[in-house]
Amino acid sequence: MRYRPISASIYKKNRANFSKNIDSLGLAVFNSNDIYPISADSTLPFAQHRDIFYLTGIDQEETILLLFPQAKNPKYREVLFVKETNDHIAVWEGEKLSKMQAQKISGIQTIFWVSDFESIFFKLATQSEIFYFNTNEHYRASIQTQTREDRFIKWAKKKYPAHKVGKSNPILQKLRSVKWSAEIEQIQKACDITEKGIRRLLSFIRPGVWEYEIEAELAHEFIKNNSKGFAYSPIIASGNNANVLHYIENNKQCNSGELILLDVAAEYGNYSSDLTRTFPISGKYNDRQKAVYKSVLNVKNEVTKLLIPGAFWKEYHLEVGKLMTSELLKLGLLDKADIQNQTSELPAYKKYFMHGTSHHLGLDTHDYGVLDDPIEANMVFTVEPGIYIPDEGFGVRLEDTVVIQENGEPKNLMEKIPIEIEEIEELMNKN
Repeated sequence: MRYRPISASIYKKNRANFSKNIDSLGLAVFNSNDIYPISADSTLPFAQHRDIFYLTGIDQEETILLLFPQAKNPKYREVLFVKETNDHIAVWEGEKLSKMQAQKISGIQTIFWVSDFESIFFKLATQSEIFYFNTNEHYRASIQTQTREDRFIKWAKKKYPAHKVGKSNPILQKLRSVKWSAEIEQIQKACDITEKGIRRLLSFIRPGVWEYEIEAELAHEFIKNNSKGFAYSPIIASGNNANVLHYIENNKQCNSGELILLDVAAEYGNYSSDLTRTFPISGKYNDRQKAVYKSVLNVKNEVTKLLIPGAFWKEYHLEVGKLMTSELLKLGLLDKADIQNQTSELPAYKKYFMHGTSHHLGLDTHDYGVLDDPIEANMVFTVEPGIYIPDEGFGVRLEDTVVIQENGEPKNLMEKIPIEIEEIEELMNKN
C-alpha cells in the first residue's frame, strides 16, 4: 500500500462499538466492493467499501467480515475472509494478503479464505436469530448498480428465510461521524498533500493555460506524495464554468481577467480532504471580483464559528442564510424588494448561493452523519459558501476542512493553504 495504515487497535475499537449496538443473537455481515467492468477486459480501479475498511483496515477485493458477539465459540465472534493467492494471481496481479498479514492489519485472529465462507456462515447462522445487512442509507445515495452486498443479501434471504433482518447502516452512520485522532491525522495528511498541489498551481496558473493542464499538475503532485489521487472528481472551472456547480469537463482555456474556481483535494489512506479556492488567472483580482471574494470569505469565517458541539444542522444553515443575505445586499445583488418577496421555502439568497454550506467528511467525501442529531466534538466538516453570478461571468466559492473542538472554534486543517487576497496575489506574481 502507498499509505501508512492506522493501528489495528482502532479497528478493534470500531468493531467493539458496532457489536455493542446489535441484538444479542445478531450476526452482521460486511462485503467488500466489486471490481467494476468497463468493457472488453477493462475494469475501474478497485475502491474498498468504506464500511468494511472502517471495521478492518483491509483494502482488498473479495473480503468478507462477520461479527457475531454471542457466538458460542469465542473464535467465531470476529471472522474475516480474504482472497487466497494462487500462482496465476501472483504472476498476473501480485500476491494477495496472507492470513498473517490480514491478522496484523485488522487485529482479527480468525481468518479464513473466502472460499470457506458459505460453510462457516451456515454454522453461525444456525446459532443466530437476526442477520444485520449493510444497505446504503446515506441521504445523498443514488444507486443504479447491484453491488456485491446486494447479491449477498438476496442470497441470504432466500437460503435463510426464517431469520429476522436488522440494519447495520444506522449504527455506522453514528459511529463513523465521530473520528478518532488517528483518523483525523489521516485527513490532515490528505489536507497537507492538497496544500502542496495548490502551492504548485499558484506559479502555474496564467492566461492561456488549459483547465486539464491544471488538473494534470495537481494529479502529479498528489500521487508524488503517496496519495492515490483526487478524493473526488476535480472541478477546475474558469470563467462562467464556475457557475456550474459540478463542472468536471475541465476542457476550457483560461482567459486573462477571469477567475478560476478549483474544487480539488487529495485523498490519503482512503480518507478524503475537501478544498475550494478561487484564483485570478492573471494574478490580480479586479475590484468587483475582490468585493465578491471578500463577502464569501467573510461568510466562511463567520459561519465556521457556529460549528460547535450541541449546534444543530438546521439552525446552522438558517444562520448561514442570514449572513449570506446581508453580504448580497451589500454587493447590490439583492434589494429590499427581494427580501420582502422571499419565502421560507425559497429565500432570496438562494438565487446566488444554491447549495449547502457544510457536509460531514471522512472516509467518504460526503461522509456519514445523522443530520438531525447535534454536532459533536471530533466530527469533521467542510465549510464552503459561494456566490455565483452568471450575468457577470464568474463565481466564487471558498472551502476548508475543519474539525469540531470540545471547546472553542473548529480547528481548520487547511489553515496553511493560502486564502487571503493579498497572499494569493503575492504568490502568483512572485516571479
